[in-house]
Amino acid sequence: MNKGEFFGIIGPNGSGKSTLINAINGGISPSNGRITIDDKPLGAYQSKERAKKIAVLPQVSETAFSYTVWDVVALGRYPHHKGWLQGQTEADNQVISESLKQTDTYQFRDHMLHQLSGGERQRVLLARALAQEPDILLLDEPTNHLDISHQMNLLNSLRQWSENRKLTVLAVLHDLNMANLYCQQVLFLQKGKKVAIDTPSRVMEAGALRRVYAAELHRHEHPDVASPLITFVPRWEAQRTPRIEELVVDHSSQWIKITSPIYWKTFSSAVLGAGTGWYRTFINRHVHKDYHCDNVENEFSDYVKEKGLEVTETLGMMTAARLEDAVILRSSSVPSILLMVSAGVSNAVDISKAYLQQNHDSIGTINIWVFIEGHLTEAAYVQAVMTVTEAKVKALHDEEILDPVTKSLATGTSTDSVMIAASQSGVRFPYAGTATELGKEIGRMAYEGTRKTISRYKERMFQ
Repeated sequence: MNKGEFFGIIGPNGSGKSTLINAINGGISPSNGRITIDDKPLGAYQSKERAKKIAVLPQVSETAFSYTVWDVVALGRYPHHKGWLQGQTEADNQVISESLKQTDTYQFRDHMLHQLSGGERQRVLLARALAQEPDILLLDEPTNHLDISHQMNLLNSLRQWSENRKLTVLAVLHDLNMANLYCQQVLFLQKGKKVAIDTPSRVMEAGALRRVYAAELHRHEHPDVASPLITFVPRWEAQRTPRIEELVVDHSSQWIKITSPIYWKTFSSAVLGAGTGWYRTFINRHVHKDYHCDNVENEFSDYVKEKGLEVTETLGMMTAARLEDAVILRSSSVPSILLMVSAGVSNAVDISKAYLQQNHDSIGTINIWVFIEGHLTEAAYVQAVMTVTEAKVKALHDEEILDPVTKSLATGTSTDSVMIAASQSGVRFPYAGTATELGKEIGRMAYEGTRKTISRYKERMFQ
């Protein structure tokens, strides 16, 4: 363990995490091996000398007497005093105040410790440990009793202190994702033995986690930081799975709304629900060609609420194209698919020459939805988007849709959107490219639906 490092210890109950912390703190002697600090054996340190090096926040701490918060934190200064009779110096008071502020407990300084909640007491005891000004801070489940806000604040501060003050932090953590986010190195224990010790990305191997924790889980990548993200799968009886035949379609000039009694997992470029999510109401909303809004997502959310729908359950797209031209297709064989296409191509563009275009007011948009009864991998979701896009481009070429600026064949419009939704049950589809049976059916339907929709658009435009 290096100076200034945030080091995590993980493992199931009974794996030896707290025992290891106790040994490092000098509470018990190791049965084999040795513990050294600054190349000096731990046993060679006197108690006060060791307290200057190591501070500890235990998993559970009971106080036999009632003290004010200030007095509790002041106890952390004892290792720096030459005797019990030495009073607090101005420097001591400054350290105590700073420790209270860093743990968001300064406002409790005159309160009695027993008057505080469990989480507040835990933060006060952390302030006491910080007041020792140690080189090493030992934390046994430091986020125990803390709400999510104070968990994040505490770990943010600990990581910052480890970097800015070169404070070495050694923390037992039950939350694997907190360990992933904050630890630079992780020790993974099982029954007192090392499973792995390395960076979180190398330690958090899904197979080892499943084996040690005896739980069904998946490893993903965090959407915002370079860190693993562990998700657990409950073992309760699975809910009824969504079916294509249960999708209810409401098709009018104002919207195409498709509803399901069960959630579908989606991957999309929608206005509402972009990225990955779970939804059971799907709206393709018509807007006027002059529609303009500074915050489209907020406006769309208000629209959904006005319609009496739940925003968190709704995926939404919008288009100025006439929804009367839209096409809805259902496959007649396995895999079972429902596809919706709406299209207007007045803002058609050749992507290879898009850089030649200036922004203009023409409104179009090709929106394509694909509902698939089956379980798609992440790769299959991405490949399904590629397949839909290739089919759309081929349909535009065969319909001889031109970029109005370059007069070359268009590849789409400047505001196209796509959604892939899967039931995540039944047949597993690892891939959805054009060489697969699923990809072939998606491609056929997307091509046919796009051509039919554009044909309706052209007929109406040239009447």
